[in-house]
Amino acid sequence: MASIRIGVFGVWRGETYIKLLANESDVEVVCICDKNRERLDAMEKFVSCPRFTGFDEFLEYGRSQGMNAVFLANYFNQHTPFAIRCMEAGMDVISECTAASTLAECVQLVEAVKRTGRKFMLAENYPFSAANLRLREIVRSGELGRLLYAEGEYNHTGSPEMLKRLTTDPNHWRGWLPRTYYITHALGPVMFMTGTMPKYVSGRAAHSDVLYELRDFRRNFDGAGMAFMEMDNGMIVRVTGCTAMASDYSRYRVVGDKAGAEAGGYIGGGKVRTFWHGHTKPADEPSNVRIENADFSSYGEKGERAAKSSHSGGDFWVVQRMIDYFRDGIDPFFDVYRSVAMSAVGILAWRSALHHGKNIRIPDFRKKAVRDRYRNDCGTPFPDGEGKGATIPAALPWKE
Repeated sequence: MASIRIGVFGVWRGETYIKLLANESDVEVVCICDKNRERLDAMEKFVSCPRFTGFDEFLEYGRSQGMNAVFLANYFNQHTPFAIRCMEAGMDVISECTAASTLAECVQLVEAVKRTGRKFMLAENYPFSAANLRLREIVRSGELGRLLYAEGEYNHTGSPEMLKRLTTDPNHWRGWLPRTYYITHALGPVMFMTGTMPKYVSGRAAHSDVLYELRDFRRNFDGAGMAFMEMDNGMIVRVTGCTAMASDYSRYRVVGDKAGAEAGGYIGGGKVRTFWHGHTKPADEPSNVRIENADFSSYGEKGERAAKSSHSGGDFWVVQRMIDYFRDGIDPFFDVYRSVAMSAVGILAWRSALHHGKNIRIPDFRKKAVRDRYRNDCGTPFPDGEGKGATIPAALPWKE
């Protein structure tokens, strides 16, 4: 019997992971669940297992079959309640981004992990591209010196037709997602490279006339959202959320007092660029600029598999870290505390943006006294299925 007997909840995003999990010898996909029967049945070509359209039936069957883990790939703003139910049923949880959509959920998730003793990790994949892994090596080598500044830019937009297709009903989360909320693909790599945690955040957003034209089916018509942070090592960081700027790339950059390194952007592909000032250039470097190609060749057979995986290899490495954690007890970088910290940055950066950049302290959810202050903070921009319940604007106030 496989060590990890896992169920997958949500097959639209979960399809990628179903295929990866099915190729791991120590993982068995016990059952899968999605409300869309047609999409659910299409998974038969990847994995042969029972399929459910209801979560209760999925969870109960899984429990009867010794399922000990669940991959949550359901709606962005609905991970926490299902994560808690899975942990209370005796199962470890790997959750798609984001971990929590309110500060109260951040509290609930942390306390569920503590109460149940189950494992939780975030399936954040952008830190694990070849270029971002190389950036982490450069940072950890110390050649950048004392870290001063970093930035992560994640851009994702599309045609009106595509955006409408992704917004399947008037209350779908994609139509109400404030620009700073989906922050993990920008902030996650920066935290991973630098080993830091955010302490304070200030947010800004900017209105888009193009997106405002889509307001009949989407209410998040800001085109850009930014979060500016002070980290626990004193460095400063600027990241985007899921930003819809007219840009065709994501990029990452870390700068110290001796050198800076970056990937993505105009450099492109898997290239990593390191820059030194003349007086800080090491004697063995032939130039003050070093450009290198990053790939997975040093990772052997796993590197070959990663190179064929989606999201520049990131999805493959997420599965490997899940196996390391659930099977072998090797703690992941994106544990519950780092995961809720990222969620809190997105939430509080948006509240800051609504108040013209007010500086806000990021809660330390390790501390019970801090959790007590936020356990009833249920403010949310997302309506329920009946269009009710949203208490925070999804975009900056705007008038024609």
